Amino acid sequence: MPTPAVSSRSAAPTIADLIARDLGVETWRVEATIELIREGATIPFIARYRKERTGGLDDTQLRRLAERLAYLTELADRRETILKSIRDQMRLTPELERQILAAETKVALEDLYAPFKPKRRTKALIAREAGLASLAERLLTNPNLSPVEESLKFVAEDKGVGDTAAALEGARQILIETMAETPALVGRLREKVWTEGKLGSALVKGKDEAGAKFSDYFEFDEPISDMPSHRALALLRGEKEGVLRLNLDVPHPDASSHPAVGAIMNSFGIVDKGRPSDAWLAETARQAWKQRLAASNSNDLISRLKERADAEAISVFSRNVRDLLLAAPAGPRVVMGIDPGIRTGCKIAVVDGTGKLLETATIYPHEPRRDWAGALTTLAVLARRHKVELVSVGNGTAGRETDKLVAELSSKMPELNLTRVMVSEAGASVYSASELAAQEFPDLDVSLRGAVSIARRLQDPLAELVKIEPKA
Repeated sequence: MPTPAVSSRSAAPTIADLIARDLGVETWRVEATIELIREGATIPFIARYRKERTGGLDDTQLRRLAERLAYLTELADRRETILKSIRDQMRLTPELERQILAAETKVALEDLYAPFKPKRRTKALIAREAGLASLAERLLTNPNLSPVEESLKFVAEDKGVGDTAAALEGARQILIETMAETPALVGRLREKVWTEGKLGSALVKGKDEAGAKFSDYFEFDEPISDMPSHRALALLRGEKEGVLRLNLDVPHPDASSHPAVGAIMNSFGIVDKGRPSDAWLAETARQAWKQRLAASNSNDLISRLKERADAEAISVFSRNVRDLLLAAPAGPRVVMGIDPGIRTGCKIAVVDGTGKLLETATIYPHEPRRDWAGALTTLAVLARRHKVELVSVGNGTAGRETDKLVAELSSKMPELNLTRVMVSEAGASVYSASELAAQEFPDLDVSLRGAVSIARRLQDPLAELVKIEPKA
């Protein structure tokens, strides 16, 4: 039984050390910032008013620091739980404690803990209780032994081992569990599949119509490490909706030459030299990959892919929202906003230079009415009546067709001196049905409120867009 470890924590890097290394700054600056955060100070407050404490860390560095602090704090809490669990089992060795203290990711930490996790009654556990661990060890360490002959010594009806086949299957399950819970091997396999593997997708039988929007992925594969975030999210969404079946694997000619199986064999010194146990051990390595490691490996890496894709998508959305909110305002000018539509018509709202609603209308230039001439007349009347300077056209459904309508009006009546602009109508429908919109325009139809929002977005994008719920 291993002797309980003497703590080696003094040699382990602190959370501040790790963050300082990541940011490329001095540890004292990180320690000061952590202290401020734990005192309740916010990142904007620290960035503006506590520069002398942090050594001048900027807001980007502070946000990154706060993110890493949260992650590493969770990691430290989990590390304490794991150390206590293994210590209570009296299985914590100095080397194992050193490895646990050195683990810098949650995945690496869980890999180390896997062999010590309290288990349900697995096949391997039952086999160990039947005394088959010795058989597994003998065959692994001495391939010159005959599996069948050696297993005869372990047949015991009273222990549930009725014949040599049962004995060998039990020994195999013990080795499979050992292989699947060897941290260094699991880590190497994970990185191998990440760098060399391909994520493939196929259509779930009978989902042709329901999955039409995923048709590009009915027969698809691409290296997982190079997959763009939008494509990864599309594949994961297709799987979640039950349309696509995903498969992650390393390209290989056949099951007998799978590179993961080769890595398992190398890790455990299994070489097929024609000795009595070589073929049995090679099959055990194949089963370890098939039964345990392939699925867990795939789950881990698809989770990693999702985390990366989510982070990239959030970054893109953040940039887009920033650009949208900081778009230059047109200022206090009379604007006609048009919310394009087909069957229900295009909704029009004219606002004055302060954003006050002046007049609304609905035109039907597109299918099914196709009243193009009537639409031009209505636009011309409104433009003249209110001395409209700008026309703001929503970029949604029928947006381009409606923009052509306004272009024709400008061409036929240049004296109106109209300037047309396509604007994003994202969230306009959400705003139109919101409580705030109802307070602003209690007597205005919901469909027309969206046109008001589109007009005002051109005047002052930031002032109008902040009215929309962020989750929209």
